[in-house]
Amino acid sequence: MVLLLLKDIVPAAQNNINTRFIILDKARSPPTAANNGKNCIALAADETAAVHIQLWGDECEEFEAGDIVKLTNGIFSYVRNSGLILRAGKRGKMEKLGEFTVAFVETPNISEIQWIPDPENPKRYIQSAVVSAYSRIFPPLP
Repeated sequence: MVLLLLKDIVPAAQNNINTRFIILDKARSPPTAANNGKNCIALAADETAAVHIQLWGDECEEFEAGDIVKLTNGIFSYVRNSGLILRAGKRGKMEKLGEFTVAFVETPNISEIQWIPDPENPKRYIQSAVVSAYSRIFPPLP
């Protein structure tokens, strides 16, 4: 299995992203009737880029800042009210590999990039503009 670097991930509705990252910060979403408080957004990064990660159910408790995580068969797509999010989806899987032993960068944050359909291939997306170099949800680390 080939692991993608975060900088190489593009939006798609398919479960096909295999990658590794470190969780930098985590914020619990306020409970709603739909999620019962069992979803949270995390800021994750590798040595090439950062991204927002959506954790569901037990994942919110299982993973903490500093955890190194492998994602298998993930999805990077739009989630209503949250923007572009990397997540496991129904068929994907996240597993903890270790703690605190990986280099990372906080910018660019690929969740903060606007993507548009590729005029040459409407099934693919290309970068259109950068909304913010850093996460607008999580402030940069000191």
